[in-house]
Formats: sequence, C-alpha cells, structure tokens
Amino acid sequence: MSAFLDLGLRKEYVKSLNELGIKSPTEIQQAAIPILLNSKVDFIGLAQTGTGKTAAFGLPILDKIDTNSGNVQALILAPTRELVQQIKKQLFKFTKYAESKIFAECVFGGEKIDRQIKALKRTTHIIVATPGRLIDLIERGDVDLKHINTVVLDEADEMLSMGFKQDLNRILKYTGGKRNTWLFSATMPEEIKKIIKTYMSKDAVRIEVNKNSLVNANITHQFVKTTISDKVNLIIKILERKQNDRGIIFCRTKAGTQNLAKILKEEGFSVDALEGDMQQKERDKVMRAFKNESIQVLISTDVSARGIDVNNLGFILHHQLPEQLEYYTHRSGRTARAGKKGDSIALILPNELQRIHEIQKELGISFKEIVIQ
Repeated sequence: MSAFLDLGLRKEYVKSLNELGIKSPTEIQQAAIPILLNSKVDFIGLAQTGTGKTAAFGLPILDKIDTNSGNVQALILAPTRELVQQIKKQLFKFTKYAESKIFAECVFGGEKIDRQIKALKRTTHIIVATPGRLIDLIERGDVDLKHINTVVLDEADEMLSMGFKQDLNRILKYTGGKRNTWLFSATMPEEIKKIIKTYMSKDAVRIEVNKNSLVNANITHQFVKTTISDKVNLIIKILERKQNDRGIIFCRTKAGTQNLAKILKEEGFSVDALEGDMQQKERDKVMRAFKNESIQVLISTDVSARGIDVNNLGFILHHQLPEQLEYYTHRSGRTARAGKKGDSIALILPNELQRIHEIQKELGISFKEIVIQ
C-alpha cells in the first residue's frame, strides 16, 4: 500500500487500488504519477499496451478535479468505444472512496447521440471520448470544453492509424489555451512527432519505459513456415495444442476473419469473429462472450481489435504478418499482461522470412522457428 502512497497519491485512491488488487505501481505509473500530480506540464509517455497507462494518467486527473465546479475539466481521447468505456469504468472504480463525487461521461459512435447529449447536461467533470463523436458534439454546440485544463491522448498512435488525424488536430485547436496535453503511445511514428511539435510545449516531459524493447519481454516470439493451402490445418493443430489457453487470431481482411471463424466453428472450436462490418450490437455481444470466457478464441482484424483489454490471454496467432510494424507491437501486446507470459506465433510463407528479420531488427526481439507436426 505504501508504494502508491510514496508516489504522492491520496489514501482514498490507494485504498481503491488495493481493493482492486493493484498493490505495486508499474514502471510507467512510477515514472508518470509523481510528475503529473505535482506539475502543470505537457507529458509524453511511451509505454507498451497493457502496462497500466490508464492509472498512470487517470489517478492524477482525478486528483486535479475541482468538485466544487460543475465544469468539464479534463478530456480523455481514445481510439475505440471499448477503450473509452473501459477507461470510464476504471476511473469510477478508482473513486470508490473519494471524499467528493467526481462525474465522468463517455461519448462514442454507435450509440444515439441524443442519449449522450442528455448525459452531458448533468454535472460532468471528465469526458472520455472517441474523436469522431466528440467533433459531432462540438459542432452541434452540445459540449463545453472552455474550462478544460488537461487533455489526454491515449493510444495516440492507434488513433492516428485509424484515420483520426484531422479530428485530433481540430480538437487540440479547440481546447487550446492553458490546458496541458498528456500523450501516451506504444510507438512514435512521424505523425505523432508532428502533433507533439505543433500542440505541446518544447519543455514537455518525456518518459520512455522499457527503452530497449518496444515489445513486452514476457512474450515468446515464434514463427512457423507453411503454405497458403495448409494454413487452416496448421491453425487447427496449434489450437488443439493450446486447448487450455485463450487467445486472439489476427487476420488482415474482414472476409478472411469471417471465413476462418466459420471453418473453425465447424471443426468444433470455441471461436467467434470481430470485424468492421459488424453492427455495434453484434460486436458488443462477441466482446462480452470473449471477456466472460464463453468464447475461447477471438478472430479479429487489426482495426477491430483496438481497445480490447482482456487479461490472461496465453497466445496471439498471426494468420498473416501485419503490413505495418507497429501493428505487430499492438497485436503481440494483447498477451503476457500483468507480468504473465505469452506466445506470439506467426504463420509465414517461405518468401516472408525476410519480413521476420526486419521485425526482429526494428523491434529488438528474437524469433524462434518452430515445427508443428
């Protein structure tokens, strides 16, 4: 309990963390929390997916809220509906023993905007939002961001890769003034550097955890050579070996995702698909089933997997290697969370061996070739 107290957190927040089973701060929490609690600064936090970033920015934000004011004082932007809901849920849990009530609302696409507008008319101290829906609300005049003192960009690289660059620029211009910007990202592509240069102070504090490894050290990286015609048989063999583990299989296309799910269901595996053409209701149903362990394996495209935060995943399977390097970081980061170990297994064609060497070099990791009989 004292470890979090030593970072400067109030006792009521430490009590909530303790009740949630969060006893020791992660590296990013240790580095970020004291700075964000005690200084009015712009902040850049580079840390892998699943390293406790929500608490790293969420607890200092809660600490800064003036509950005597009914104004929106903090804005948290995240790439997906799932991540937005998850952040709000975490903030609520952190405030269980808070002396004064702090109100957070989330806004995202896929739900009726009128319902969200009605919720925002109540006292709201923190808005957690996807960029697209927030722009809609700003343009309608239904959200007041004049009193914002902190803007958080969570999973900033994912927001940019999902096409939110223009929305982010507009939101950051709209919330200009005295606000501080806290940016958290697993990778640092050129577009992120542009946002930092344009909207953040030259004196922004930069913290990078696990500098020597962009990918979690608890992940074992493996590849299997195969052919296009034999990929499904190979996946079946791998799933049979890992029948006690839960995991995600990544496909590049929506059609590939649905097709693989259909085949594996027919083979008797507990799987379901998640892809961009699904209705939000259907997507939520699949995610609920995966989180409550009714489904053992999720088959997903890269975009659809954004914001998924499910612990105890034993493996990630790459039906194809991703086209973008940072996607490999995000995919494999879904396993080996909270200090546990996990496997990241890539199915590759003979002509893709060079790509394995490139990933090894760029990410500072080592792949091991395995043979599945």
